[in-house]
Amino acid sequence: MTATTTLTARALLLDMDSTIVNSEAVVERCWRRWAAEQGLDAEEVLKVVHGRQGWATMAALLPDRPMELNLADNRRMLAQETADTDGVVPVPGAPAFMEAISRLPHALVTSADAPLSDARMRAAGLAMPVVRITAECVSASKPDPEGFLKGAAELGHRPEDCIVFEDSEAGILAGRAAGMRVVGVGDRAAAFAPTAHVRDLTQVRVEARADGVIALHIAA
Repeated sequence: MTATTTLTARALLLDMDSTIVNSEAVVERCWRRWAAEQGLDAEEVLKVVHGRQGWATMAALLPDRPMELNLADNRRMLAQETADTDGVVPVPGAPAFMEAISRLPHALVTSADAPLSDARMRAAGLAMPVVRITAECVSASKPDPEGFLKGAAELGHRPEDCIVFEDSEAGILAGRAAGMRVVGVGDRAAAFAPTAHVRDLTQVRVEARADGVIALHIAA
């Protein structure tokens, strides 16, 4: 018999890349190019790129590099990633999941900027949430909780009443720092102690209760 865990919330906050949209191929292509330009080991770079804004990843990898160079590279890479949607697809279960929550309080909270989030959601065939927090909306990158706290505030819910869906260490740390529970999505997330973990969104069933509570039934 399959074990099921049920979590309840009043709002959901969703990361984008590798959580509802599989953009791993594009991310890998762009960051391998950048690693080669900097003379860095691409495999080591790819271990730390997920979840953060690009400039924050660069600062972590090259702490002595002037920030203006990181910001310039970040702008260039965002343009490259926005133009490259080859291989961008929904995470398994994401279309049904997004349809199930379409009339429930939810927001996208992503380290991508608005044009990149538009391009990837469109390529994956997923509807953009009415509320979204993108790179332009925050002063600090994940693992800072600012984005998730802003998402909760825009939806009009307390942090403790929100559940985050995330795939990366930085994102999971940000959700926890915001005082929220976290559903980790994908193999990478399992190592960072989320509240619950799923391989993909086919393992999540959404129940909208009459009192406004969202019940997430998570199959092990």
